[in-house]
Formats: sequence, C-alpha cells, structure tokens
Amino acid sequence: MKTAVIRFIAALGLAAALAGCVVYDPYYPYGHPNPMAAFDRSWNAAVGALQSEGVVIRQQDRSAGVIEGSAGGVTINARVMTQADGRVRVEFNATGSGASSQQLADRVSRSYEHRMGR
Repeated sequence: MKTAVIRFIAALGLAAALAGCVVYDPYYPYGHPNPMAAFDRSWNAAVGALQSEGVVIRQQDRSAGVIEGSAGGVTINARVMTQADGRVRVEFNATGSGASSQQLADRVSRSYEHRMGR
C-alpha cells in the first residue's frame, strides 16, 4: 500500500513537471520572416502551379527541394531552394519538343507568381 502511494505521488510529480515545459518559436525581428514559413509557402505555390497547369507530378523530394512532373510529352522540373540570405528561390525548367516546353514553363511560372500574390 505504501509503495503504491509513493509511486502515485512520483507519477503525479513527474506529470506536473512535464506540464510546465514550454517550447517557444524563435523570435524573428521585423523584416526577417521565418525561413521555414517562406520555404513552405513557396513549395506549396510551386506544387499548386504545376498541378493547375495540368502537370502530373511524378516525384516530390521536399528535403532536396525538387519536384518532377510531365504534361503532354514535356518534362518539367521545379527547384525550391533557400539562399544564404534567407530568401527562397524557385526555378522551373522544361525539356521537351520545341516551343511547347517553353510555353509550359512560362504558364507554370505565371501561375506560381499569381499564387505568391505578385
């Protein structure tokens, strides 16, 4: 009986100690946005732009920042990367037959810019 009470009190003390633990997000001063939020927004906009232009996404590697897909015989790749100064850079490269590849890349780029509010 005494051992059960001691265990109960110890468990209660441990639960109370863990309830007091709080983790705060780091402080980002005005003008310096959270780099992960900027990457997430750019990544989601790139995926959405590809899908809205009819690209079938075959592979996404978020950790490498690479999205690969195809539409109508044209292969298109998107790269999302965080630069040293914290800004996010997005590139769209299309390979395929002639002008259709460049047109697809232009349409995806415009769709991306629209999604980013530019």
